[in-house]
Amino acid sequence: MAKDTDKKGQDTFEWVGVSARGKRLEGEMNGMSIALVKAQLRKQGITPSKVKRKAKPLFGTRMQKITAKDIALVTRQIATMLMAGVPLIQSIEMIGTGATNKSVGKLMETIGDEVKAGGTLSNALRKHPRYFDDLYCDLVASGEQSGALDKIFDRVALYKEKSEALKSKIKKAMFYPIAVLVVALIVTSILLIFVVPQFQDIFAGFGAELPTFTLFVIAISEFMQEYWWIILFALIGFGYAYKEALLKSKKLRDANDRAILRLPVIGMILNKAAVARYARTLSTTFAAGVPLVDALDSAAGASGNAVYRYAILDIKAEVSSGNQMNWAMRNSKIFPDMVIQMVAIGEESGSLDGMLAKVATIYEQEVDDAVDGLSSLLEPLIMAVLGVLVGGLIIAMYLPIFQLGSVI
Repeated sequence: MAKDTDKKGQDTFEWVGVSARGKRLEGEMNGMSIALVKAQLRKQGITPSKVKRKAKPLFGTRMQKITAKDIALVTRQIATMLMAGVPLIQSIEMIGTGATNKSVGKLMETIGDEVKAGGTLSNALRKHPRYFDDLYCDLVASGEQSGALDKIFDRVALYKEKSEALKSKIKKAMFYPIAVLVVALIVTSILLIFVVPQFQDIFAGFGAELPTFTLFVIAISEFMQEYWWIILFALIGFGYAYKEALLKSKKLRDANDRAILRLPVIGMILNKAAVARYARTLSTTFAAGVPLVDALDSAAGASGNAVYRYAILDIKAEVSSGNQMNWAMRNSKIFPDMVIQMVAIGEESGSLDGMLAKVATIYEQEVDDAVDGLSSLLEPLIMAVLGVLVGGLIIAMYLPIFQLGSVI
């Protein structure tokens, strides 16, 4: 069966034909026209009897998105197969055929075709920067040059798995505070828009002056009833505008990164995560034979925060001028003493990559513990916040009722 080439500007055609041995064949092929598809089939030794343009679905086809987790899984599969002695091209074909995500299958097929045509795997990967960054491709290139592609893929797979695990923990840490705010906002809005007006009707027949706190809550309720849609659109508009500003303004992104690191609890977790990323990236690249200065470049790009990125670039400049990395890290004043001491030991003993790997493992575990601690801390905090909001509204609504005896 002919393969779908999936090139831009081409249509997909369904064909039926007969092979040179008289066997009936059918399949699909991409091409510019029916005539060109027939010509291509004849070149393959197939006599076409029927070729027609494939009907497109009414709403089009929606390809599955390729995620970072998909790339991490593919990397681990390649590493496992190479270490088991399976040839590279066969490994790529097997992974592409067995992929549950069709987009991953097409990506692996494209990469496999480029390698079959005589190109290197690293160059084939560089043609897909959306999925394989410079660090990934550089490590694969070093593995090809050293002849230890299986070991390099094993290191890259470990790096991607650890990076994704760390990213997942950070998302979990950020989710809880946002969840507290959203739940509190929704509950308060429901009470102000739907519940408070019911009490307002009751208060209308009291014939007495209402407490100041109650009047304040009623005023907020009336504002929410009248302008809730303006508030909603304003929040959505602000969120969208801020997101667009972050994409366009480097200064705003840097300021945002600095502010996030100062947040209570969350800032501590993000600091630990940045140190873990730095150590893991540097360990992986340095162990793969990448020069330390280039490895620091990769670590700066993978740090995930502007504060650490600039600090690592300063460290790179100092190392380039001949200073030891542990001194440069101390001068940056953002790395913990324990990390600096372990790096110093690694430099003196000639096992910097191993020591950095230990640092990464320690801080990844600390991030994990901190996220678990955060979830335990925020569960009662959610109850406390909701209790204060709901309790405050209830008190505001029942204060006039408590004063009802004096009116009667």
